[in-house]
Amino acid sequence: MLEVRNLWKSYGHVIALRDVSFDIKDGDLIGLVGDNGAGKSTLAKILAGYLKPDRGTILLNGKAVTFNSPKEARLAGIETVYQDLALIPQLPVYRNVFLGREATKAGLLDKNSMRKLTSKLLKEFGIDINVDKYAEELSGGQRQMVAIVRALMFNAKLLILDEPTAALSVYESKSVLDFVKTLVEKRTREMAAIVISHNIHHVHSIANHIIVMDHGTIALDTEGGKMSPQELEDYIVETVRSRLNAK
Repeated sequence: MLEVRNLWKSYGHVIALRDVSFDIKDGDLIGLVGDNGAGKSTLAKILAGYLKPDRGTILLNGKAVTFNSPKEARLAGIETVYQDLALIPQLPVYRNVFLGREATKAGLLDKNSMRKLTSKLLKEFGIDINVDKYAEELSGGQRQMVAIVRALMFNAKLLILDEPTAALSVYESKSVLDFVKTLVEKRTREMAAIVISHNIHHVHSIANHIIVMDHGTIALDTEGGKMSPQELEDYIVETVRSRLNAK
């Protein structure tokens, strides 16, 4: 599906990505972890079209691609859900799902069509949310799910989730993570997902592949379940310690 080859990115004298390479296959649920400044956000922004790499190649279904904007990345099937979610509190769920890509009929908003399509997708994944409810009335977990559903509505092939559980309770975090795992399993031949998180336990609970980044490089690329959350945490700490001691 997606191949990343030898990506480099610098901000002035600061190297954010150093020769980063990895593959994503249909059905993959990748956990991307690492300390602050490891390069996770820079990598996500390049895949989402917000940044261009200095060097390196991104292959989508075997074909080299260059994204000059987030719109181009979305057209290629790459959708990103950031921490702020970009929902409008005063709009109902169905309007938020179609935000910026509203359905129209005879030049007018086709609210009935948007309601039906939103309800259908929510039902597909077992989400019990009234599509006429305003976003400001939803819980944090429900808002996160609505933002994810918005990405799915437009046939995302690769879904990038930036800290999806950062501001959620333990219960809501589990609900969102279970939802992400379910949607990838349901569409295992059609899509993949990357979950960026500081919480290794959350990533470990759902990922079939885990990538650890440190100082702009991939320090570890392993199958999910091969290492315990504690082993992953210890690995990250030791990697950072070794790098700092080598200076």
